[in-house]
Parts: sequence; structure tokens; C-alpha cells
Amino acid sequence: MLSPISAVVYLVFFAALFAVPGLIYARRAQDGLDDFLVARNSQNSLATLLTLLATTLGTWILFGPAQAATWGGIGAIIGYALGSMAPRLMMIPLANRIRSLMPEGHTLTEFVLGRYGRVMYGFVLVIMVFYLFISLTAGLTAIAQMVALLAPVPLWLTASIVMVATLFYTLYGGLRVTIFTDRLQMLLILPFLVVLIGFGWQAVGGLGPVIDGLQNNAPHLLNPLDVNGLKSGLTFFIAVVLTGLFYQGTWQRIFAARDQKVIRNGFLISGLLSAPIIFIMGLFGLAFVGLELPGDGSVALFSVLLDTVPLWFAISLLPFGLALIMSSADSTISGLSSILVVDLRRLLPRLSSQGLLSLSRGVIVVLSVPVLIVAAQGYSVLYLFLLADLLCCAAAFPVFFGFYSGRYQSYNAVISTLGGLVAGLIVFPAPGAPTEYLLESFLLASLTPVVLSLVLLLLPVAGRFDFSILAQRVRHLDG
Repeated sequence: MLSPISAVVYLVFFAALFAVPGLIYARRAQDGLDDFLVARNSQNSLATLLTLLATTLGTWILFGPAQAATWGGIGAIIGYALGSMAPRLMMIPLANRIRSLMPEGHTLTEFVLGRYGRVMYGFVLVIMVFYLFISLTAGLTAIAQMVALLAPVPLWLTASIVMVATLFYTLYGGLRVTIFTDRLQMLLILPFLVVLIGFGWQAVGGLGPVIDGLQNNAPHLLNPLDVNGLKSGLTFFIAVVLTGLFYQGTWQRIFAARDQKVIRNGFLISGLLSAPIIFIMGLFGLAFVGLELPGDGSVALFSVLLDTVPLWFAISLLPFGLALIMSSADSTISGLSSILVVDLRRLLPRLSSQGLLSLSRGVIVVLSVPVLIVAAQGYSVLYLFLLADLLCCAAAFPVFFGFYSGRYQSYNAVISTLGGLVAGLIVFPAPGAPTEYLLESFLLASLTPVVLSLVLLLLPVAGRFDFSILAQRVRHLDG
């Protein structure tokens, strides 16, 4: 629909339009390294709500929910939508707990190191960094493929433009700037979602043609009690919920929130708003199947829309897609930066704050190279996402049960996590293999640690963990 040159010009222009305000805002004086990483206690309810929504609504919402609907129908959409909402609600008590235990905290890994020691810490660190890497790669792949649907622009070029623009303001300004740009990007994302849904309704001619087509071609997709749909929905729910608990961008925003009331309002409302958005985006997949449109289910939304929308809407998809990817990519980069700085501070205690920032920035720039290489190939990173989900499922109960139980010991957490990982991997599909037992894999990975933990709790323990030492071990980085 667009020429390559015009598409690239639009990309550069809109990417700069989002990046430049962030750079200008970043020139404002910051309080120091701690402020750069978590903007501690600075954000009100509206800012917290908008930044949480921005991190939730990445480019994946244009592809994932609709594709899931083509597999599992209405059941998969419901599972996906509830899975996007549940972590926000679960984080409210976890957020209040970690802020009370570690008032000067920055990352979940700090808690794990202080609570369980180096072995469990190393495992959780690998999980979180791996997930951040996959999340960033998937987002860049998605925006590159979206642009390729509008114009024959090389995937590497789109990914590079987005990455460079996002790195500039994120590495310069830190979390406070990331939250500021999230608010700007949401001013575009939310209204455009309404317009997109309106064009979608117009393109399919309402619910009647879609329902009639599904009843003739794939009636099982309309049945919420269909076995395959239920399995798909439960799989998505487990994977999205437990993985969401390990996203560092969320933990940063917990420490950035002004108080517990802000956390409750921001997380509750963002969760309640994200669920219907994901559900509606999934309906494009049902429309794709019901209308028997050509193409692949992964681009179902665009198959429904692009043949009927005016040129201005197609051009508007570029800033919309950029807002989606940059609002999630900057959070991922900022989250990775916070993990790196905290660990580097521990490993290199004599290095200055500016030295820590410079070193972490260099590491992130180096890491961005393999991210761009993978994103430029256009590969599906679904398998790696599923693997990251499995790791999170195995670690979820041991990590978060330790938020509350003083009797829970480090060896219990390590053994339970490894047990869940082994149990899940036994039936986890190999690359390219059918995903017939994917749900069983996630259930084993999630529930095995629960059983092992409860059994090991029957053993006598020397004493309870003293939670008060966490506040002493985790200190302000500028202190």
C-alpha cells in the first residue's frame, strides 16, 4: 500500500516524534542512580495506570490474540484475556509486601538473592534476562513484519530504526523518562484502538457474517466448552499469568509508585482495562476464519482490515505500531538496565555511579546486536517464549511463597524449582513438534514445585528466615 521510501521516511519521522520528547524530558535533573533505575515514590495513580497499560499493550496484541483464536476459538481468547489481567491483580499484594520488606529495593532478583542465596538467585536471573531478551526480539520482529505488510521494507531496517530510537531516550533518561513517554504513547494507542475496532466492524459487516461463517466452517471455535479451546485457554492463562510475575518492568513500577493506594488503583484498573482489549483483538482471528480469508492466521487482523481501509489509516498504522513497540521495548530495556546496574554495583562496589551507568549502557548496546540479528530474520519466537514461560512456571511458587513463609528454606526453593523444571520438560514439545501436551507440560512445571515444597516443609528446620535483614541488605544505590 506504500512505497518503501515513503514507509521508511514515515518510520523515521514517527520514531523521532516519540524519541525527541523523551530526550528533552531526560535533560531535566535527576536525583541520581536510584532515580534513574526506579524513580522511587514519584508516580501518581494516572501515571502508574498509563505506564502499566503501555507495557501490557505491546505490538504482540496485533498478532498473538488473533492467532490464538484461530487455534482455540473463544476459549483461547478468554484464557488470553484473563491471563493478561490476572498478573496485575496478583501483583497488588506482592507489591505491598516487597515494598515493606525492601523499602530501598530495585529488582525481584535482589529479593531472591537476600532470601534464598546465590543458586536460586542465578536461576531467577537467567529466567528474567532470557525473558527480557525474547520479549524485545519478539516485539521488534512483530513491528518489522507489520511494516512489511504495508510496504516492502527490509525487516532489519525497521527493527534497527525502532531499536536505535528507543535506546537513545531510554538509556539517557532511565525509568522516569520511560514512564513519561509511555504516557505520550498511550495518547495515541487508546484512541487508535477505538478507530481500529470501528474499521474492523465495518470490514466484516458486523457479527452476522462472521458467526454464519464460523458455524459452517469451524463451529467448534464458537463453543467455549470445546475441549481443544479449553486446553488452549488454560495454557495461555497459565503461561501469561506466571510469566508476567517475572517481568522486571513491572517491579520497577512498583517502586516508582507513590504509595500503596497508587499501586492498588494503577494495577487494578490497568488489569481490568487490558482484558477486554485483548479479547476484542482476539475476535479478529474468529473473523479471519469465519470469512475464509486467505493468508496465515498470524496476520489475521491485517487480513481482515487492509483490503478495505483508506490510505490514511494504513499510514496511521505506522505510528500506532511504533507506539506499541516503543512503549514495551523501552520498559524492557529499562528493566534490563536496572538488573545490570544492581548486579554490577554488587560485583564492582568501588565503581562510581556514572561508571556503572556507562558500563550497563555499553552492555545493553552490545546485547542489542543479537536482538536485531534475530529480529531481522522474521523467525517466530513462539517456541522460545513457551520455553521462557515454562521456566517461569517452575520458579513461580518457590519464589513467591518465600515472600510470606519464614519456614521455607533455600534448599526447598531450589529443589522444588528444579523438580518443576524437570517434570515440565519431560513432556515439553521439541522444536517443530506438535504441541499436543503443552498444557500438561505447564501444569507439571507449575504444580510439581507446590507438591515438593509442601512435602519438604514437613521436615524439621533449624529456624525461620528473618525478613527484617532484607531491608538491611538492600540499600539505596546513591548511599
